Amino acid sequence: MRHPALDVIQDEHQALAAMLRSMSLLVAHAQREGQVPDFSVLRAMLFYVDEFPERLHHPKESELLFPRVLARCPALADTLARLDADHGRGEAAIRSLEHALLAYEVLGASRQQAFVDALEGYVNGYLSHMAIEESEILPAARAHLTEADWAALDAAFATNRDPLTGHAADDVFRPLFRKIVMTAPAPIGLG
Repeated sequence: MRHPALDVIQDEHQALAAMLRSMSLLVAHAQREGQVPDFSVLRAMLFYVDEFPERLHHPKESELLFPRVLARCPALADTLARLDADHGRGEAAIRSLEHALLAYEVLGASRQQAFVDALEGYVNGYLSHMAIEESEILPAARAHLTEADWAALDAAFATNRDPLTGHAADDVFRPLFRKIVMTAPAPIGLG
């Protein structure tokens, strides 16, 4: 049976992975060219990560998905605890990365490598986190959750409207997504 919540989770993971890879590509391209990256688009991309995955996606996983999987699959307790702890550190991690970007933008080359290293660690950590969810948690959910579990998850995740997963952007977010799509490199943008 198909569960819409799984589709939403996987679509959001793909959108986030594309955003993270695009940030890395943008920075790597600037380094190769001996230039600074487009700081405004990097800020917009980090803002997206904070507004959508951090504030919408992760809370639903931590509050709705993980407890249900834990109840049905106690053997995954350690993995779920690690993933939930990652979610708990998410806001601090994005703030630290935003600070490193600002330091690079304001203070210049002396802060470039610190930002590059912070971005690389953030991207690798996030991609690893999503890989564990996709390889361990989602298959366990698919195999063990009840129809009542799925009804609650499907209803909750149906309200997610991430424009990078094909939904129209709210008016307030339309300029943000236009900037990202028109300026960022593939796979997320046309720049």
